[in-house]
Amino acid sequence: MNDPSARLLRLLGLLQTPRDWPGTELAARLGVSARTVRRDIERLRGLGYPVHATQGSVGYRLAAGATVPPLLLDDEEALAVAVGLRTVTGGTVSGIEEASLRALAKLEQVLPSRLRHRLTALQRSMVRVSGSGPRVDPNVLIAISEATHRRERLRFDYRDRAGAATIRDVEPEAVVNFSRHWYLVGWDTDRADWRSFRVDRLHPRIPTGPRFTPRELPGGDVVAYLSQRLSADAWPHRAVVTLHASAEHLADRIWPGMGTLEAVDDTRCLLHLGADSPAALTWMLTAVDVDFTVDGPPELVAAVRALGDRCLAAIAGQDRH
Repeated sequence: MNDPSARLLRLLGLLQTPRDWPGTELAARLGVSARTVRRDIERLRGLGYPVHATQGSVGYRLAAGATVPPLLLDDEEALAVAVGLRTVTGGTVSGIEEASLRALAKLEQVLPSRLRHRLTALQRSMVRVSGSGPRVDPNVLIAISEATHRRERLRFDYRDRAGAATIRDVEPEAVVNFSRHWYLVGWDTDRADWRSFRVDRLHPRIPTGPRFTPRELPGGDVVAYLSQRLSADAWPHRAVVTLHASAEHLADRIWPGMGTLEAVDDTRCLLHLGADSPAALTWMLTAVDVDFTVDGPPELVAAVRALGDRCLAAIAGQDRH
């Protein structure tokens, strides 16, 4: 590769792959000598790219630096970043919309025409449905995420659904974006149990607490745990209903937040679910589109009976075929 500028860009593209690159391999990839590679590495360092030598002077790695030098993105990476930035502008994290639009404008300005056409086609075909999810402060998300990563206990002021204020001391396990809400899942040290907290209702207290040893989350899956908590435990009306099909057969009909399935045998399973009202429970049951048996609670039995009577009345007088 004789063009120094093109060779430098190619070298930078290789170094952005997170691995150690032996100088001999870089030389072979670029079709130049090891001496030329060393000279090009010094040029990149002069441009602000922190290229570190590894294994003495044999290998090289691109590390994080104090500034943000230009990045090289391939076609798919550039499209992924552009779509991500466009999506963020309508997301649930407040205060970053303007920065996202500025970054997107800079990226679109330098995209080659073939990629701009693909991005335009993507944007025209994407439909954004505005939601009513609360906005969260990105600084709060960062503070929680850092405490989670460092395994440090987190103290925060919390306001529950009824508006009651408490101070919580939690060993954070994960931050989850679920149904347009952000949740913190962690071990509540005062209550000695796992809990989930809406991020938009908490305010971290700085500094964080001591480090902790991670505990085993029930079921080992934070998304499954949160889904179960939100689908039944947190609702004022809850029920367990027998569905006349296997859990494996019905798994793709149960959407996140609706409920959780418990296998019984090849012909039955239990659906644990919750909602704001018995009528809402009835609607979710019929949406599964399978035979079911309701043994209680009484308000759900009454709601199912009322729905059945209403459906029969709607077709009264129609000939049966």
